[in-house]
Amino acid sequence: MPPVVHALTEGCRVYAIGDVHGHADLLGRMLETIDAEEARRPPATWTVELFLGDVIDRGPESRGVVDMLIEPPGGGRHRVCLRGNHEDCLLRFLAEPTVLATWRAFGGLETLASYGLSHRPLSTPEDFDAARIEFINKLPPAHKRFFEQTWLFYEQGGFFFAHAGVRPGVLLSEQTAEDLMYIRGPFVSYHGDFGKRIVHGHTPVAAVEVLPNRINVDTGAYATGRLSCVVIEGDRVDVLSVSRMPLKERA
Repeated sequence: MPPVVHALTEGCRVYAIGDVHGHADLLGRMLETIDAEEARRPPATWTVELFLGDVIDRGPESRGVVDMLIEPPGGGRHRVCLRGNHEDCLLRFLAEPTVLATWRAFGGLETLASYGLSHRPLSTPEDFDAARIEFINKLPPAHKRFFEQTWLFYEQGGFFFAHAGVRPGVLLSEQTAEDLMYIRGPFVSYHGDFGKRIVHGHTPVAAVEVLPNRINVDTGAYATGRLSCVVIEGDRVDVLSVSRMPLKERA
């Protein structure tokens, strides 16, 4: 059978940006690239900048990234930020200090440092709670609201956007938060139709994957220095990438 063709609602344009991971320089370049792309294209009725989650951790400027994302987007665009597993860890740490034992292994300490946390031993439950209290005191209220107001998914026309993906065989309306933020193997290995075309990050790839049933936009910015975005109109998908050396490609 030929693949099912999924399309956005007519008049809608979506820029879906992959995992930023604390790299404000790449985010700045991407926003400039989106501005230039918007100037090149005819106006759309409804344009969305959609961040696929994991905007924090690993890189050195998580606070700076959030500062940029809480500012209104340019050009009358709308901005939606999804919740990735890294944002989930930050929110859980605010309530439960032992989360830091896991979170620090994949970038949490870099985020805490970006908010000015003091260097301290992290070997006892008391150390973890002291770090949690200091972070609560140094986290700006606008940043806390940003994390709390991230979305688990976004739907538009025949596309479904989630940080990690979805569970095959489960209706999109019945997906769990755990799978939307954390799933990997069962999702990326599935070749059937999900009911809508899934756009996601979470699983780094060398180049944006544009497949019939899903699109992976995570090109591992924290390791590769390359941040990617897909521009979706109707059923057409174009790719924009920025890096510390100028790079732009289409697919």
